[in-house]
Amino acid sequence: MPSIVEAASLYLAELERRGVSRHTVRNYRADLDQWTAYFMPPETEAPAVEALDLPMLREWLSDLYDQGLSPATVRRKLAALRSLFTFLRQEGILTVNIAARLKTPKTPQRLPDILSEEKTERIFENLEQQTDGERPSRDRDLAFLEVLYGCGVRIGELVGLNLEDVDLSQAWLRVLGKGNKERQVPLPERALSALTRYIMTARHAATNERAVFLSRRGTRLSDRQVRRLVKLYALLATGDSTVHPHSLRHAYATHLLADGADLRAIQELLGHARLSTTQKYTHVSLRQLMEVYDRSHPKA
Repeated sequence: MPSIVEAASLYLAELERRGVSRHTVRNYRADLDQWTAYFMPPETEAPAVEALDLPMLREWLSDLYDQGLSPATVRRKLAALRSLFTFLRQEGILTVNIAARLKTPKTPQRLPDILSEEKTERIFENLEQQTDGERPSRDRDLAFLEVLYGCGVRIGELVGLNLEDVDLSQAWLRVLGKGNKERQVPLPERALSALTRYIMTARHAATNERAVFLSRRGTRLSDRQVRRLVKLYALLATGDSTVHPHSLRHAYATHLLADGADLRAIQELLGHARLSTTQKYTHVSLRQLMEVYDRSHPKA
């Protein structure tokens, strides 16, 4: 029977074999290292994973609360442990998954901060007014901003787009979302126009790279570069340094809902597996409505 350290190493190696992102593996490794350290006082050997029981895991969970960790952090660490025990059960190393019986802490729902339509438009106008000399990659950057806001795609979906995923004639994008689920997203007029101009004129033609959005070196644009550029353009146009690519996705959903779009349709467009994930935008819209009421109504 493997020790808890050996069990964690087996699981992390399996994640790497499956091709899980390095970021996810790194986070799981950090959480599982902290978990094994809890059960290994100084100068003691790592216990066998089979020796752990439910009360011991509950004590570990209680210790996380005692450290003052946020519910979201506790949930993340608990998710890593559950995934480990699920793997051990599937491999026949354990006969029972006791981690599945640990209660998940509830986290208060945090409503996303939404860019107003006016702020969003200022970001685009500011970039459109810049010349090629001021911003050599203007057409590319305007195209990916229009796709982020006009199509509501995630940043990973944006940088993962290949030329064969774009149908300019039919104004569609084929997007590979979470869980490798494909969906089609319509290209609105402005996004279609900006993307067509970029692909036909500004994108490097002499390259074997299939990515739609390219860096100056002709390689696929990274999510880090997109984040930096979105923050830069938002700061220049609005003075707000907190804007990130997901802000445009939130704005896309909220503005659609405010204009009367069906919630189920928005769910499909965003690629949400559950309607409850999309429903947070109804709370945002209600909050905005109440703010207008408080500012304007004589009885407020």
